Amino acid sequence: QVQLVESGGGLVQPGGSLRLSCAASEILFSIYDMAWYRQAPGKQRELVAGITSSSSTNYADSVKGRFTISRDNAKNTVYLQMNSLRPEDTAVYYCHAVMRRLLEKYEYWGQGTQVTVSS
Repeated sequence: QVQLVESGGGLVQPGGSLRLSCAASEILFSIYDMAWYRQAPGKQRELVAGITSSSSTNYADSVKGRFTISRDNAKNTVYLQMNSLRPEDTAVYYCHAVMRRLLEKYEYWGQGTQVTVSS
C-alpha cells in the first residue's frame, strides 16, 4: 500500500524556519513528480512547490526566495525547507506524488502536517 508520510510541522514564530519531510513507500519514488500543497482554513488547497523526477523545481510566487523543495531518491523523501515564515504561511501542508504514463495517472496524497506561524 502506497504511503506518503509527512513530518516536521509545528508552531514557529514569524521569521523562523521549519523543514518538512515526506517519506514515500511502495512506489518507485525516483520516477514520480513530487510537490507540496497547503490549505489554510476556509481556503482552497494551493500548490506551494513542485519538483519533477528530473529535479526541475517550481514555486508559488508567495514563497519564492523563502522556500526550497528538494528530493533524495536514495531515501524516497522529499523536503520543503521553509525560511522567513509569515503568519500567512499557516496551513496544513500536504505531500503529493504523481506519475503519468501514456493514458495512466498514478497520484497519491499524504495525510498532512500542520504548520502554524504565530508569536
